[in-house]
Amino acid sequence: MKSKEIKELRGLSPEDLNKRELELREELFNLQMQRGASQLENPKRLNIVKKDVARIQTVIRELKNQEAQASPNEA
Repeated sequence: MKSKEIKELRGLSPEDLNKRELELREELFNLQMQRGASQLENPKRLNIVKKDVARIQTVIRELKNQEAQASPNEA
């Protein structure tokens, strides 16, 4: 994922980020199943998908922190 794509992630809504994360987690599951059956064509794709999931989680966490800082008195 390039920095341009990461900037695009930061522009997405939390719902879109969650949807994208779910899609990547499903892909990761399928890749792991293929690896287990020795049918995985591109082993590097596993690491790429894992890192993409982590990036999305980071952006989601940043959004939550921004919301928490914006309204500290609301609890």
